[in-house]
Amino acid sequence: TQVEEGAINLWNWTVTKHTGSVVNDEQRAKLRFVACRLVCLCEGSDPPEGTIRRQILMSMKTGKGWIDIGKADIADGFLETAMNSIEKLYAKLLKGSDGEADINVHKADVEKNLFKVLSYQAESAVAQGDFQKAVMCVQRCKDMLMKLPKETCYLSILCYNFGVETYEWKKYEQSSFWLSQSYDIGKMDMKYSVGKEMQAKVLRLLATAYFEWDCNLYLDKALKAISLANQEKVHPAGFFLKVKILLKSGASDEDINSAVAEFLHHDMSLDFCLNIAKLLLEHGRESVGFDFLKSVPERFESSPDLGKITLLHIEFLLQNKRELLAKQKVEEVIIGHYTGKHLLPEALNQLHAMLWDRAAKHYEAKSYSEALHWYNYSVSFYTPGQIDQNLAKLQRNMASCYLHLKQIDKAKEAVKEAERCDPNSIFTKFSVYKIAVMEKDTDKAVEAVIEMGKLAEKSSQHEDKLRVDGNTGTNLLSLAAQIALENEQQVVAIKALEYLSEHLQDCRQLFAALKCLVRLTLSKVVAEREETSVAYVLTNTFSAAHKRLAESFTEEKFTADVRILEAHWFRKVAWNLAVQFRGCPEKMRDFFLLSFKFSQFCPSDKAVLIAQKTCLLMAAAVDLEMGRQEVTPSEQAELLTQALQHLQACKDIWKVLKLTGDFAKDPTDTLLLLYEFEARSKLNDPTLHNLMESVWEQPQIEVKTLEIIASLAMESPARYPVLCKKALKSALNLHRKQTVIDAVKFSKCLHSLINLSLPTGLTDLDACVLQEVWDYFEDALSVVSSTDAYPEMEILWLMTRAWNTGIFQYTVGKYKEAEQWCGLGMRFLNHLGSLKKSYE
Repeated sequence: TQVEEGAINLWNWTVTKHTGSVVNDEQRAKLRFVACRLVCLCEGSDPPEGTIRRQILMSMKTGKGWIDIGKADIADGFLETAMNSIEKLYAKLLKGSDGEADINVHKADVEKNLFKVLSYQAESAVAQGDFQKAVMCVQRCKDMLMKLPKETCYLSILCYNFGVETYEWKKYEQSSFWLSQSYDIGKMDMKYSVGKEMQAKVLRLLATAYFEWDCNLYLDKALKAISLANQEKVHPAGFFLKVKILLKSGASDEDINSAVAEFLHHDMSLDFCLNIAKLLLEHGRESVGFDFLKSVPERFESSPDLGKITLLHIEFLLQNKRELLAKQKVEEVIIGHYTGKHLLPEALNQLHAMLWDRAAKHYEAKSYSEALHWYNYSVSFYTPGQIDQNLAKLQRNMASCYLHLKQIDKAKEAVKEAERCDPNSIFTKFSVYKIAVMEKDTDKAVEAVIEMGKLAEKSSQHEDKLRVDGNTGTNLLSLAAQIALENEQQVVAIKALEYLSEHLQDCRQLFAALKCLVRLTLSKVVAEREETSVAYVLTNTFSAAHKRLAESFTEEKFTADVRILEAHWFRKVAWNLAVQFRGCPEKMRDFFLLSFKFSQFCPSDKAVLIAQKTCLLMAAAVDLEMGRQEVTPSEQAELLTQALQHLQACKDIWKVLKLTGDFAKDPTDTLLLLYEFEARSKLNDPTLHNLMESVWEQPQIEVKTLEIIASLAMESPARYPVLCKKALKSALNLHRKQTVIDAVKFSKCLHSLINLSLPTGLTDLDACVLQEVWDYFEDALSVVSSTDAYPEMEILWLMTRAWNTGIFQYTVGKYKEAEQWCGLGMRFLNHLGSLKKSYE
């Protein structure tokens, strides 16, 4: 008893809470499920009448709840329980009845519930696709209608709903059955009928089901159904469907005319009439369609939408290639426009679209005069001085036609009008550009390209109303470059490609544009010798290419192999440009560095490593050369620092490269040493001495290298006399070790060493310094004595320096030293040739 009471309370709570939307449909179904099952479990062996009635109600409502949320399979058990309870109730009522009158009352009482359960079972069967069970349940309900006439409307609508569901599932046979049942049931009792409007609705859907099922096979049934629907209740959809069925079945024009005539007697809307006309014309019934269109204006003479009829007429005349008649109609509309019969704005816009579409078709077919004819129709609807972006577009289109017809002046007028209406449009600037190119006005063309570039930049940041898509700017710039090239205007093409390369997103297109730009610029350099004026264009182009190669790509077409090919192309061209710009050191260095940067995207094979090493060496050499020029100390320091950076990178590559083969004759080690020595010495680098320690130990160092080091050690702003002297001594030692001494080279090296050790004009010299220098003079004498190749002027110089050193000693009272040095000088006198007599 407590469980039953709790279950009933739960049921009642569910009802009240659902009313207040506290629980949703699914939650309500679950709560009812629990309550109903609990009540059934509490049933005794002989429940009272009230308990059975409660069970019937609860089972029915629980089953219906599951059907409504799309879980019909769960509903079946509860509906079966309801059916069993109804039988129990009927048996109990019969048992307690006193006569036939009571039995009839009980029957009527039970049949109401039975009808409901059967209808719910039919719903469940349809939802689960059990057509036969649904038919059986509905038939039993139908048989009960004689006793329950008030349920006629309910059962008719139930069958209609089944018809709608099965129609949506494209089960046309089942749908037609349910819709026929709905119509038949609706006729059974006129007092409780669904009404003519609903019956017509059922018949229209029945006709549609037959039509979509198989129009040819069920044509008669479809026509009969729609005719009945139109008899029941006049509705535009009924007439429209009848015409549609007749057209599909291939009926004669006469039959279709009769069908159209039927509804002309009724009050139909203008839109409905237009839809009928469209339907006729779309099915190729031109004769009927155009006749119908001619009759429509009389019916809607006062309607503001009357222009829709004319538009439809024009549209179908054009579709059927009756251009002459279409032109007449358009001209009628234009006359009407200027005599007070204006089209509504929406209709006018549609007409413009039709005119432009027809003009575009002629343009594509290269019938430019005919295209202009249709564009002029469109212009007719604009008032003089009107500012409108669409008018600007129209004028641009007309300008394109005039250009193709070589009517430049008319094209310029059209573009001028477009500029007045929409001066900040990239399309307008493009039209200006095309005319400038055709007139070979380079300055104006370049100016137009610059404006296009700026507008393309703006449109990529903010959506432009006239942009067709995100690529409009790049497409127009690409076309601009193409037009310039076709008209042999390289300066304009270069400018267009510059802007294009800034905006292209597609990598393959971008590199194609950049390469084209490089080729064009190079051809300009060759043709006009304008190396300096176009160098910055090339530098920017190469920088843009490098930047894009450095980015990560998601494009499938831009594979790693494609990237390497592009990098090789730019690497080689940058190298060639570096060589070409040898007259401009700064540009030469920049292009060598660019070539190196591009090579970093290439596989590090031997050829690429050699190219990288050479690029960096050349860049360092140029920086050093520029540092030797008349530059400020800060500029020189910057150049020397850059050179050191290039040299360090070069050293790293050289280490790897030497592992790949024999480079014994390669001068790279020497060049790296000399370049680094020069940079560090001029920067007064404290690590310079450490650098040289490893140099003195090298057995294979050349005399020339040592002499250059000696020279660099004293080249301003460097001043390293100790290093210079050490280098010269090492060089002198190497000269002595040669089988045959090169007297000329020996004399120069010795000259430098004596000059460094014995400064001119100094009298107070240390004894050890004099002794060191004395040894150099003795070396010179031994070589002079052994060969006739020692330059006479060098012998004279040695003699003079020795004599003057003696004189300086004499002046300070060092007579012994003076005698020695003067005597040394006189020993050289014997080796003079033609000059001997002059000095004796």
